[in-house]
Amino acid sequence: MSPDPSPSPASSFDDIFKAYDIRGTYPDELNARIVYAVGVGLGRFVLAQGAPDKRVVLARDIRKSGVELSRALSAGLLSVGLGVVDVGLASTDLLYFASGKLDLAGAMLTASHNPPAYNGIKLCLAGARPIGRDSGLGEVHRVAAEAFASAPADGGVAGVADDVGVEHLDLLKEFAAHVRSFVHVENLRPLKVVADTANGMGGLIVPEVFDGLPFELEILYPELDGSFPNHPANPIQVENLADLRSRILLSGSDVGLAFDGDADRVFLVDEKAEPVSGSTTTAIVSAAMLESHPGSKILYNLICSHAVPEVIIERGGIPIRTRVGHSFIKAVMAETGAIFGGEHSGHYYFRDNYRADSGIIAALVVLEALSKAGVPLSELRVPFERYSDSGEINTEVADPAGLVGEVAEHYRAEGAGIDDLDGVTVDLGDWWFNLRPSNTEPLLRLNLEAPSAPERDRHLDEVLGLIHRLAESRR
Repeated sequence: MSPDPSPSPASSFDDIFKAYDIRGTYPDELNARIVYAVGVGLGRFVLAQGAPDKRVVLARDIRKSGVELSRALSAGLLSVGLGVVDVGLASTDLLYFASGKLDLAGAMLTASHNPPAYNGIKLCLAGARPIGRDSGLGEVHRVAAEAFASAPADGGVAGVADDVGVEHLDLLKEFAAHVRSFVHVENLRPLKVVADTANGMGGLIVPEVFDGLPFELEILYPELDGSFPNHPANPIQVENLADLRSRILLSGSDVGLAFDGDADRVFLVDEKAEPVSGSTTTAIVSAAMLESHPGSKILYNLICSHAVPEVIIERGGIPIRTRVGHSFIKAVMAETGAIFGGEHSGHYYFRDNYRADSGIIAALVVLEALSKAGVPLSELRVPFERYSDSGEINTEVADPAGLVGEVAEHYRAEGAGIDDLDGVTVDLGDWWFNLRPSNTEPLLRLNLEAPSAPERDRHLDEVLGLIHRLAESRR
């Protein structure tokens, strides 16, 4: 059980409430008492929406603090008159499926790819509609900070030990069937697949989804272990793909799948052990979705490769550019009726998945495309990779927003095309970059793309040099 913290000032809640979710280290930043108060804030926000069903669906990942914190969240929800439907251990996309299927607001106890000391909460309204900073998270924050003073020291955990007011529901098999509905099983051919689930929630969902499919499946680190003993559950960092890449080559596998801790993101690796970027996966899935849904609108975030909108147009679709972040993408998807949306960071959104993201759905769609093409993934990917990108490069600076403005002015004076949809995107014809401040840290995030690796490196030196000179001039 967590220690009894002293009353927390509002600034403590400021630290854990991020742009899209709640996240902090356990138990100093996020403990049972704080999570109880979050439950009160979420419960009152849900009640204010006037939903006829006064319940919230709750799930958790495998982190060691998850049981205690899920009970504290339940206690907070129960205290304001809401019921709880607990689906237990789950991936985040399973929680979104539960929210959509049951038409209930939802809460997922997870810190995604963060180290074991962290935990957090992802929230949604009924139908898996996002709750972000501009769509309710600020109100949850305000009420939670007020509720903390009267929250029980143990987060009310003892009061829900007998599960009064809490229903339990197992949706794993229904979720697996839902995932498989995104492909035509008869199109699938035998492939050797290695999935690195990194001791995270992929170890629960991947075997169930793949059951009965014509794949030879091997899973690395399938044991659910919130200490993540083998490597960090963060596949966007290429060093965390080392074991998967080695296993692909040793086993002669056709494709590798790397999942993050809560298994809502996936990164692919081809049969030559070469990682596939989120932009390339977005392009491949876009082409597949347009084959079955001709003429559809497809979303891509502004740090995706320019190859993505090119592919969408070539395949008869309508590309729509969005900001980075799930709450923005889900909102635009609802407004436009887009069939699919992809992010360079490995999040893939499907209209028919309640507009929520799912790595395992994207993985199956790619496996179907690979089955139909009859060529290795290293060949399938070629038409979708047209440029050379830097990946995301982070630079710590004192005033990220101010520096973004100075960089924009520098390139505006040189006649570059500038837009400020999210940070600043600078288009210089044959190369471009996006520079945006982090939502949570004193960092600038740079993504740059050029026609070739040498040109990419040259322009990268130019932009990073400018950033460093401007930062130095402020000291």
